[in-house]
Amino acid sequence: MPSGSRAERRGLLGRGARLTAQLTGPAQAGLAALRERQRESGSAPTRGVAFTGTVWVGGEAEPRPGTVVVDGAGRIAAISYDDRPALPRELLVLGGEHHWVVPGIVDAHVHLGFDPRVADVTDPSRVSASGSVSGLDSGLVGVRDLGAPLRWAGHWQTGHRLPPPGSPAVAISGPILTAPGGYPSRSWGAGGYAEFVYSPTRARSVVQHLAAEGVDLIKVALERGDDDTPTLGATVLRAIVDAAHAAGLAVVAHALTGDLVSRALDAGVDELAHTPTERLDEQLIAKIAASGVSVTSTLQTFFSSGSGRVAAANAADLVAAGVILRYGTDLGNAGTRPGVDPRELDRLADTGLGRLGALRAATERSAAAAGMRSRTGMMRRGEPAAIVLLPFSPLAEPGVWRTPAAVYADGRLTVGQTGSSRRSHRESTNR
Repeated sequence: MPSGSRAERRGLLGRGARLTAQLTGPAQAGLAALRERQRESGSAPTRGVAFTGTVWVGGEAEPRPGTVVVDGAGRIAAISYDDRPALPRELLVLGGEHHWVVPGIVDAHVHLGFDPRVADVTDPSRVSASGSVSGLDSGLVGVRDLGAPLRWAGHWQTGHRLPPPGSPAVAISGPILTAPGGYPSRSWGAGGYAEFVYSPTRARSVVQHLAAEGVDLIKVALERGDDDTPTLGATVLRAIVDAAHAAGLAVVAHALTGDLVSRALDAGVDELAHTPTERLDEQLIAKIAASGVSVTSTLQTFFSSGSGRVAAANAADLVAAGVILRYGTDLGNAGTRPGVDPRELDRLADTGLGRLGALRAATERSAAAAGMRSRTGMMRRGEPAAIVLLPFSPLAEPGVWRTPAAVYADGRLTVGQTGSSRRSHRESTNR
């Protein structure tokens, strides 16, 4: 992985913890009072807030010293560089010389239903997305759930509404469409995670029902496994894609082997839910690139389950061919953990994107994933703010994402560091 020795990284993390405490201006004096108000209301200061440090607005921009001002309505009022602009004395100012001001991260592949608390309650709405993914205080401002019973997913979905305080925006696919007896119905998906589709007529009916229920996208599964599990045939798969597109919904496919990736491409799917774990040849890499299909990374969970090297080699080839690679962790499975995962960012950097490119994959690229709403992964004047203040450079050490100094999203400000090191809810290799 990029970066220096473990000792150097520990030094950086320690320095970051000290720098977090060195918030400038009114922030230092009013920090305790602000936290107390947040515990009561979850809101931001009514006069707005300014973030200062190295500013990276996202996309192809270069990081530069500057200041980002958010008004009382939660929109970015100004972005200035170099010299700090004149600010009202009453404006809360957070950050400083060593801090970084960046867009919040979006995870394009999670499974909120793997939180064991969901199975333990009669009403799944009582389990918030913030509990499952570590919440806004981790710097994660949006997630896309790719497979859950509709009776649960509908409770988590935010759509055009503001998320509950402390929670990220949530997009959902609902149940995974698969062949009768197909993946994941014989394993982790036995409890309503899978919807069987056995004919083109059934395909249209199921997709129309999901569209009427308001899902943000459709997910299909193409997975044989070790026991030759049934998979969707080409005709039925094409019917699913056509019905989804007619309803204005994109289709993301779980396909890990070359022949099933090719089948998904021939059917016209829009995204691959994972980097494939069977080595792809040059012709298939070129086919993916020509199709315009994007790929969600999920590399760390594959390294945890033993197939990471092949997936990483495929990811590097895809990046070299110009395929868009998005940040996604497959949260809930082996080796994953709530919040932003610095290991996934480093896996992305190693594909040839570099660390700044990995941040772009986790912000602008993931925010543009099918079904995501209300997040752009960018900081632009006049747009709603979804900003993270980091105590030091995420390019020097992605581990800084475990301890953000402040997060602002949906008109709400969270100040302080999480120190989160919780593991995933389920040590499973199924996705």
